[in-house]
Amino acid sequence: MEVIGFMTNKWVATAIGIWIQCICGASYTFSIYSSALKSTQGYDQSTLDTVSVFKDIGANAGVISGFLYSAVTPAARRRSSLGPWVVHAAGAIQCFLGYIFIWAAVSGLIDRPPVPAMCFFMFLAAHAQTFFNTANVVTGVHNFAHHSGTIVGIMKGYLGLSGALLIQVYNTACNGEPSNFLLMLAVFPTLLSIMFMWFVRIDRTESRNEMKHLNSLSALAVIVAFYVMVVIIFNNTFSLSSWTRFVTFSILLVLLVAPLGIAINAQREDLRMSSPSFFTEENPVLNKPKSANAEDSVEYHELPSDELQTMAAANSRAPRAMNVLEALRTLNFWLLFVAMVCGMGSGLATINNMSQLGQSLGYTATETKTFVSLWSIWNFLGRFGAGYTSDFLLHSYGWARPLLMAITLLIMSGGHIVIASGFSGNLYVGSILVGICYGSQWSLMPTITSEIFGLEHMGTIFNTIAIASPLGSYIFSVRVIGYIYDREAAEKHGSCSGTHCFVVSFLVMAIVAFLGSLVAAALFFRTRRFYRLALQRRVERLS
Repeated sequence: MEVIGFMTNKWVATAIGIWIQCICGASYTFSIYSSALKSTQGYDQSTLDTVSVFKDIGANAGVISGFLYSAVTPAARRRSSLGPWVVHAAGAIQCFLGYIFIWAAVSGLIDRPPVPAMCFFMFLAAHAQTFFNTANVVTGVHNFAHHSGTIVGIMKGYLGLSGALLIQVYNTACNGEPSNFLLMLAVFPTLLSIMFMWFVRIDRTESRNEMKHLNSLSALAVIVAFYVMVVIIFNNTFSLSSWTRFVTFSILLVLLVAPLGIAINAQREDLRMSSPSFFTEENPVLNKPKSANAEDSVEYHELPSDELQTMAAANSRAPRAMNVLEALRTLNFWLLFVAMVCGMGSGLATINNMSQLGQSLGYTATETKTFVSLWSIWNFLGRFGAGYTSDFLLHSYGWARPLLMAITLLIMSGGHIVIASGFSGNLYVGSILVGICYGSQWSLMPTITSEIFGLEHMGTIFNTIAIASPLGSYIFSVRVIGYIYDREAAEKHGSCSGTHCFVVSFLVMAIVAFLGSLVAAALFFRTRRFYRLALQRRVERLS
């Protein structure tokens, strides 16, 4: 029982959450099995694109997972039988049913299903990702409320990296067979989540060394990303033997086990610091009594009524934390949503058209494959970096997170302009800028959501805002890039080569990203007083 108690804490919950994040981003690996799906089912490109659209919708429409999380976590505070594990279980069921059906169809185990059925199970398989992600991210914010940007950056970063990690599994263990990979996607994430979902739980106990151990997890995440980047470059440049792939994959597994070691060390330190022998006269800081009312020292009556509601929502225990319907009636929600349509939408449209863009600009197949593969690394750096940096800027200088969102969207606008210029090598530079800035929105948006609207319904609200990603991607991929490319290709007998194929599209997206930056700046000016007072509240609590 002591061992079980030792393993049920927020540090172990974080390590397990990282593991699940590493294997739940299967929607990012569609390119691995899309050709097999197309050939075995007799699809044309249009039908395959339709199936892919349902994948994108499933991976981003996480409102149901948010509602489920909100429903089971309040009960978890009264009855230990409920908690985030319910959300993980729902995700595991969907993951298994979705991918096992697709595997059965591709392997010929069942007759060719009708296209609507394939679309449904593709949606179901991708929809599982939102359940895993919601359970891990929202639980992390509950457990590390004072460092929410850092923990969201870590969790979202590993999710962004998961596509590259799963591709390493494919290269090492699946013998180049997409059907084997689909079977692995059905079984492995399901088993891992069911085995360990019991350890993902809310634990609001605080320690003064939280940031020390979060920094260790952050450093490890950067090491994993750098290692995967090196492996990707070598794998795309040289033909690695199966033995070499096995060795590199084994090293990767060791790195991925390391978060549990950090978690155990952190828990041991917490237990040591909480033991009676530790609180002696030699520890005057820890023995200093706190004022009973220190936590409530901020005077709310000085705020205008609309900012009073925002300030109350920022406290997870505040009675006025907003639900999704209340959030929908606020201007802050729609400012954040529009900013995400501009940022997430244009970023996702860029990666969706990266291969075609490389071909049109005359890059070799190896070059195109390399910068498409490395997108997951830039995505990770943006997700992790924005979360960590936003915490540092907020706690050190009082810079509100929407300001960093505005800056990253402005840089993204510059990245689109770099791609539109079409000069040699600019696609590498532009894809790095857009990839990092696109990833940053995925860590900034959930964190800002929790701080503006509260923690109680965070999962529902940030998943509602995440719908901006597929919505924006459809607008920019189909109505802008697709339309302009087809118009140019019609004059060249169905194909298009040269900068003119995409220059107008990316200039349009540059303007859109710039407008998104202005919208995020407006959100910053509306909430900066709230962030200043929230920071003052935290300082007074820790004093």
